Amino acid sequence: MTWRLALLRGVLALSIPATQCLGQSVSVLQNPPSSNTVRLTVKDAEALALKNNPTISVARLSALASEQVTREVRSNLWPQAYANLTGVDARNNSRITAGGLNNPTVYTRAAGGATVTQLITDFGHTTNLVAGARLQARADEQSAAATKEDALLAVDQAFYNALQTHAVLRVAEQTVASRQLLSDQVSALTKSKLKSDLDLSFANVNLAQAKLLYLDALNNEKASLAALSAILGYSTLEAFDLVNDTQPLAPPPPDVDPLLAEAFAKRPEILALEFQSESADKLHQAAHDQLYPTISALAAFGDSPVRDDRIYGPYAAAGVNVEIPVFNGFLYSAKSREADLRAQATRQRLIDLRNRISRDVRTSWLAASTAFDRVSVSEQLLAQANLALDLAQTRYRLGLSSIVELSQAQLQQTQAEIGNAQAGYEYRLALAVLRYQTSGL
Repeated sequence: MTWRLALLRGVLALSIPATQCLGQSVSVLQNPPSSNTVRLTVKDAEALALKNNPTISVARLSALASEQVTREVRSNLWPQAYANLTGVDARNNSRITAGGLNNPTVYTRAAGGATVTQLITDFGHTTNLVAGARLQARADEQSAAATKEDALLAVDQAFYNALQTHAVLRVAEQTVASRQLLSDQVSALTKSKLKSDLDLSFANVNLAQAKLLYLDALNNEKASLAALSAILGYSTLEAFDLVNDTQPLAPPPPDVDPLLAEAFAKRPEILALEFQSESADKLHQAAHDQLYPTISALAAFGDSPVRDDRIYGPYAAAGVNVEIPVFNGFLYSAKSREADLRAQATRQRLIDLRNRISRDVRTSWLAASTAFDRVSVSEQLLAQANLALDLAQTRYRLGLSSIVELSQAQLQQTQAEIGNAQAGYEYRLALAVLRYQTSGL
């Protein structure tokens, strides 16, 4: 038995060196670095998204358009002036006799003049419309901020997912290399009649599983880079050199109640809906004010340098008009009722949004706390899995265990290494989600 163990150790020592095998495997699996690779941190990625992402641009432009709506409505409070140039060539004694109750006489003339109208008061109708439009513009501004926060969260998710898939790919490469080494060693031992074909079959199965893991990891990394390129505003797949965040991981806040208060005060979705609720109240008041009279002033002046002898040349007139709504088929009362119901619906949506944000903040806080605990547990698990693998390899080399025990230890070590590689990025992403749910990114 002693000479068999000595011979086994000698064959293992004389088999393919680990460094050589690992170097060959990695050289096949890794792509050569490109000269066009862009070095990117998470802050750089966020800045690129703010610059290039079309969704953010659309939201910002929509908010700017809403500000112009306020100017449009406010224009009704300013004087309205119109210049008119009129030239008429009429037959003698022409008179319009169809299309109306009056029969105005038409005279040949060439005239120019101006008309000026000024709203005196409509008892708050226009001012409430202006206030409602201004509040809606502020709501759209907050909606644009919410869209920006959504895009930044998507950037962080894509960035950390790309880092995570890259780390898993590195683990897969190392797994293929180590299992290739074991397969070559067992193959050499099998040829020397020191191991059975069953051992070689198990080693080759483990190697095939590692290669499948590598293929899945490679596909996931390419997909994550495609998602990152898209969220950053690129239509093609860009090559990025993603930089890890070297800051130590800090635990999440110990209490969730301050986070809830901060979310209710700062979340742009809440602010936008609050402005929409106030705007709906103003629109309701404006709709109700349509039942009141509208008082406006009118002035007109001009001259007719070319005219019929029966027309006096210069003219000027001014007056005041009071428009009193009498009956229009209950139109204004229906509009007022509609605006009131829409304002009530907006208030209810605000209550529902607060409830959902409270749930999301609590859920994000719990997820961050759990992810932080998983970091240390995954490190402990990896340490124990490495120790178990070392012991299993030693027992297998000494002939004290079968290839099954070694395969199980390899599988557990690979899973633990993947979990440890993912844990840190999952916690950073959980912190990003928690910041998004509270004060924003």
